[in-house]
Amino acid sequence: MARELLLLRHAKSDWDSEAASDIERPLAKRGKRDAPRIGEWLYREGLVPSLILSSPAERARETTLRVCKGLDYKKRDIKWEPAIYEADLKTLLRVLGDYGQAPSILLMVGHNPGLEDLLRYLADDDLDEITDEKLLPTAALARLEMPDDWFSLEAGSAQLSTIVRPKTLK
Repeated sequence: MARELLLLRHAKSDWDSEAASDIERPLAKRGKRDAPRIGEWLYREGLVPSLILSSPAERARETTLRVCKGLDYKKRDIKWEPAIYEADLKTLLRVLGDYGQAPSILLMVGHNPGLEDLLRYLADDDLDEITDEKLLPTAALARLEMPDDWFSLEAGSAQLSTIVRPKTLK
């Protein structure tokens, strides 16, 4: 397994904002603080993505842009993928299949429950159930070692390396 998939749930959003719709909901103060921590951690670990796919929802956009600052990743190179917004497992697998020959490290920024469903599907028995919180709370990042071929990903075809949560980073 030479390729990696990084799944990042958007950072904490502001439910009290006056956004006209769900897709326009921005980040909360905590989200603005947590997103750069993930970018800095990725940089320190040498995990600069070759490709970033992000939901176009405002909270995901802001998360992606703040992560990219810590990575020194050019925002013009981000691919805003509408299918990731409100995506289910089948849709996320299709999006990954579209990048079947993707570069070595792909970062996908999206939403629950879709990202958690994708993580559970790909990692299958490799996951230890977390009982005290969500598998992917806001701004959590899962690092998966992936097979070379992403055109038809099978359940359990990836190996979970780690899940990083901003509250554990300094």
